[in-house]
Amino acid sequence: MPTEAATPMEAVQEVVAAQTGIAPFDLILSILGLLGGLALFLYGMSLMSDGLERRAGNQLKTILYKLSSSPMRGLILGLVVTAIVQSSSATTVMVVGFVNSGLMKLAQSVGIIIGANIGTAATSWILSLAGIESSVWYIQLFKPSTFTPVVALIGIIMHMMGKKAKTKDTGTIFLGFAVLMFGMEMMSDSVDPITELPGFQSVLTAFSNPILGVIVGTVFTAIVQSSSASVGVLQALSVSGAISYSAAIPIIMGQNIGTCVTAMISSAGASTDARRASMIHLLFNIIGMIVWLSIFYLINVFVNFAFLSTAINPMGIAVVHTIFKLLTTALLMPFHKKLVDLATLLVRDKGKDTEKELLDERLFVTPPIALARARSVTNTMAEVASSAINNAISLISVYDEKIVENVEKDEDRGDKFEDMLGTYLVKLAEQSLSSEDSHEQSKLLHMIGDFERISDHANDIAKASEEMAEKKLSFSDDAIRELSVMTDAVSETVRLALDAFVNDNLESAMQVEPLEQVVDKLQKQIRTRHIDRLSRGLCSIEQGFVLSDILTALERVSDHCSNIAGCVIEIKQNSMDMHSYLGEMKSGENKYFNDQYKAFSGKFMLPEKMA
Repeated sequence: MPTEAATPMEAVQEVVAAQTGIAPFDLILSILGLLGGLALFLYGMSLMSDGLERRAGNQLKTILYKLSSSPMRGLILGLVVTAIVQSSSATTVMVVGFVNSGLMKLAQSVGIIIGANIGTAATSWILSLAGIESSVWYIQLFKPSTFTPVVALIGIIMHMMGKKAKTKDTGTIFLGFAVLMFGMEMMSDSVDPITELPGFQSVLTAFSNPILGVIVGTVFTAIVQSSSASVGVLQALSVSGAISYSAAIPIIMGQNIGTCVTAMISSAGASTDARRASMIHLLFNIIGMIVWLSIFYLINVFVNFAFLSTAINPMGIAVVHTIFKLLTTALLMPFHKKLVDLATLLVRDKGKDTEKELLDERLFVTPPIALARARSVTNTMAEVASSAINNAISLISVYDEKIVENVEKDEDRGDKFEDMLGTYLVKLAEQSLSSEDSHEQSKLLHMIGDFERISDHANDIAKASEEMAEKKLSFSDDAIRELSVMTDAVSETVRLALDAFVNDNLESAMQVEPLEQVVDKLQKQIRTRHIDRLSRGLCSIEQGFVLSDILTALERVSDHCSNIAGCVIEIKQNSMDMHSYLGEMKSGENKYFNDQYKAFSGKFMLPEKMA
C-alpha cells in the first residue's frame, strides 16, 4: 500500500511495483526496447533484402528465364529466390505478378509457392544463433553479440569506400544483417523484465490452446506482413525461457497462415489466375496446419509428449518451423494438380479476362525481374513497329486498304505501348535498382519513344499512299526504281535494329549507323533526281510533295533505328559515350565503319537514269 505522504504519481508507481515487482519506469523502458528492437529488426531485414536483390539481380533474371513447368524445378526455384529475398511473401507476390502478366501459368506457380514456404525457414535458422549458450570460445564466436559488430564494420567500410555498385550492395547486405541482429538482441534483452509480470505467464499458458495460438500467430504476422519478422519476435521472446513448446507450436502454425495475407491483398484486382495463385499459397498453409496439428495432438492423447511443457529456445522454433514446412510439402507436393483444381473451384471465373496486364507493379518487389518484364514488353512493341513500317513500305508499290487499316492499328498500339511502358519505367526508377539496371531502365525509356515514332512514320507513309490512290497519282518508273532501293535499305536498317534490340546482337547494332548514313545519302540523291525530272516536266509538283513526304518518313525511320542501335551499344558497352562514339565513326577514322559504309553503298546503289 502507498504511504500517506506519497504523491498521486508516486502512489501509482508503488501500486504497479507491488503488483508486478517491476518499477513502472523500467517496465516502460522494456516495452519501448521491445518495440524499438522490432523496428530495427524489420528495417534490417528490408535493408538486407534490398541489397540481396540488387546484388543478385542478373541471377534472378537467369533463374526466371530457365523456369520450367516441372513442379520440382519450380520448388527449387521458389526455395532459391526466397532464400535470396528473405521473404516468402515477397516471392509469392512476385509469382502473383508473373501469373497476372502472363509470364507464368497457374500450374507452374504451385511448385514455386511450395518452395517459397520452405525457403522462408532459412531466416529462422539464422536468427536461432541468438539463442546459443556456451562458455567455449569457438562456440561463442557464433553468437550475434560476438560477430555482429564485425559484420557491421565490414559493411560500413564496403558501403562507404566501395567504388563499384556491387561492392556497395554487398556492404548494404552486411549492414542490413547487422541491424537485423542488433534488433533481435534488443528485443531479447527487453523481454526479460516483461516475462516477470504475473500475468505474462498466464497469457502464454492460454496460447497453449491450439485454436487461440493459431489465431494469435495469424493476426500478428498479418499485421507485420512478414512471417520471418513474427518468427523472429517469437524467438526473441523464447530466449527468456518463458515460452513452452505447447504455446509455441500453434503460434508457429498461425504465423505460416498470416504470411499469406500479403499475397491475398496483392492479388486484389488481378486476373482470375493471379487470385488463384494467392489462394494456392493460403491453401498450402491452412491444409498443412489442419492436417499436421490434428495428427500431432491426436498422437499426444496416446503418447503424451513430455517436451510440450518444457521451454522452447530459438533453435527449437527453427526446427518446428522447418519440420512443418517439410511435412506439408511431403503431403501436398504429390497432389499439386489437386491444389490447382481446389483453387479454381474456390476462385470462380467471373468471365473471361478482357486483357491481362502486360506490366504488373507487383513485380517491383524484385526490380531486376520487373525490368526484365519491361524489356520483354518492349520487344513486343519493337515487333509492332517493325510490322507497321514493313506494311507501310509495301503500300508504296501496291495499295491495299486492309494494309492501311493494319498500319493504323499498329500505330495506335505503339501509342498505347509507349504510354504504358513509360509510366511503368518511371515508377520502376523509384525502386532500388543497381547501377547497371538503372542504366538499362533509362535506355529503355529512350527506346520506346523511338519505336513509337517508327510507327508514326509508318502511318505517315500509309497516308501518303492513300493520298496517291485517292488522287489517282503514280510515280514515274525512275522514281519507283529509286524508291525501291531506298525502301530496301530502310527495311534492312529496321531489321538490323530489331535484331540488335530483341536478341542483344552487338554486331547488328554496329551495322546500323553505317547503313543509316547510306540512307541519308540515298535520300539526297533521290531528291536531286526528282528536281531534275521536275525541271524537265517528267513529273508534277503534286507527285513531288507526296514523294518528299515518303522520303522524309523513311529517312527519319532510319534515324530512330540509329538511336535504338546506339542505346543497345551503350547498354552492352557499359555506358559508352555515344556522342563521342558516333563522332569517331563519322569522322572517317573508324575502319569498321568505313568498311561497312562502303559495303552498304555498293549494295544499295541507285540505278542509272532511264531518261
